[in-house]
Amino acid sequence: MKYNNAEIERLKHSTIKITKSKIIYIDPFKISEEKKGDIVLVSHEHFDHCSVEDLQKVCANDTIIVCPPDCQSKIMAGKVPCKQILLVRPGVNLNIEGIKIAAVHAYNTNKKFHPKENEWVGYIVEIEGTRIYHAGDTDVIQEMDSLKNIDVACLPVSGTYVMTAKEAAQAATIIKPKIAIPMHYGVIIGTEADAQEFKMLWSGKTEILG
Repeated sequence: MKYNNAEIERLKHSTIKITKSKIIYIDPFKISEEKKGDIVLVSHEHFDHCSVEDLQKVCANDTIIVCPPDCQSKIMAGKVPCKQILLVRPGVNLNIEGIKIAAVHAYNTNKKFHPKENEWVGYIVEIEGTRIYHAGDTDVIQEMDSLKNIDVACLPVSGTYVMTAKEAAQAATIIKPKIAIPMHYGVIIGTEADAQEFKMLWSGKTEILG
């Protein structure tokens, strides 16, 4: 999908690839060999988001990895090549060679898989004026009220560990992105039917990718 000259792809599950002035990956998992990323973001340490095998496919010696603290030892033990690892928690803002990255809250409210106290994250990536929100693994949370001027929102829709399609539609209504991309389905849990349900329930524009 093209948006403001940025190429946005959903590769598998919750993996998002953004290509503009840089190549950025978020939560690479179960992907084929890809071009190396300039910046790779990891939302939390679960195996389907912090996958050493997949990080090795997209990281090189000049790649910058951004992740919560509990991912660092796993990445280092896996000998993932990188230039540096930057640690974040909700509220941390980075500027990496002109690309703004904000780590935001991501947690469960009615289940225990992603506790708020773990300080796992979603991300807002701002690249040449385009703001892309990757929600990570989350439910509908009060912090979504403060997300403003989102161009593209990537939202989990599979239920069980994250929002259902219906809840994701509620989140989209709060966030008001110009385009929503459903994610977190098709590998471990959830199917394209969840993405289609989201598209039916949310009144805004939906792009089903991957």
